[in-house]
Amino acid sequence: MEMNATSGGSEDHHGNYKPRLENRDEERAQQHTGEDKEERKPPAMAKKTWGDMMKELKVFLWNPETRECLGRTAHSWGRIFLFYLVFYLFLAGMFAACLYGLVLTLSPYTPKYRDRVSPPGVMIRPHVKHGFSISLNMSDPKSWQPYVENLQQFLEAYNDSVQESKNTVCTPGNYFIQDTGESTMKHACQFKRSLLKNCSGLEDETFGYSLGHPCILLKINRIIGYRPGYGTPVTVECKAQKGNESDIQAVDFYPNTTFDPMYFPYYGKSTHVNYTSPLVAIQFTVIKNQLIPIQCQLNGVGIINDKHNDRFLGRIIFSLSVTE
Repeated sequence: MEMNATSGGSEDHHGNYKPRLENRDEERAQQHTGEDKEERKPPAMAKKTWGDMMKELKVFLWNPETRECLGRTAHSWGRIFLFYLVFYLFLAGMFAACLYGLVLTLSPYTPKYRDRVSPPGVMIRPHVKHGFSISLNMSDPKSWQPYVENLQQFLEAYNDSVQESKNTVCTPGNYFIQDTGESTMKHACQFKRSLLKNCSGLEDETFGYSLGHPCILLKINRIIGYRPGYGTPVTVECKAQKGNESDIQAVDFYPNTTFDPMYFPYYGKSTHVNYTSPLVAIQFTVIKNQLIPIQCQLNGVGIINDKHNDRFLGRIIFSLSVTE
């Protein structure tokens, strides 16, 4: 009888089959190896309790054995604080030195760069609640009283007695040049409130608002050293911005339509302390019960008044409505 080559055993002399002992030894070795691996596994570590974590935290905050706070000794903390103290003192000193050097290049009386604020802008009074829409009802004093109060308050500095006591009588038609040094106090020309006549609030305390003929005060924004017109007169013109020109029936200017050169140049608030900007008062007579957009603009050499993205450069746009 032939024996299967893959049986892994052999026959004895009686013909009985005997399994090979090598396979049994391999099985026993594998069993012992598996048992050894199970015995070699480290025991599972117990989870930390809240109490254990609190103890570790307390030791981290202060370890009485090593006298460490937050893992560092007092000597280590001292070196850290000393380093940052020196570091930040150095930064502060460097910043102060840079700032001091910058201040040395600046003048307390005149801005160093003034090329971006010329030509000038224009502003009006009254200016109530930062709005440029003047609406009034002749028969309702509450509608125009805020405008009157704003004008009265603004013109207090222009009272004749104040101007005579503080400012100088100047020669019209010429710039008031004062080459007396940058830090020397400058004189200011008188601009009396009485020059505004019907719009002065002296003859008519309501500035024409109660009569339906409101007054608007026009002034040029202050620019240090600026001479408007460059030797030629700068005049004011007011017209309807949109709609029918006949909506504005009459326009009266006080004292006239010109900003006199004698009020220029301006030398800054530090030395030109009593300076009061010159004004042109405009009294309007308009169609009643209609909102009219109005543009008042400056005209003169060097004046720019046609920039559509800036309604205050060389001009001012506002609306006026008078109802009965």
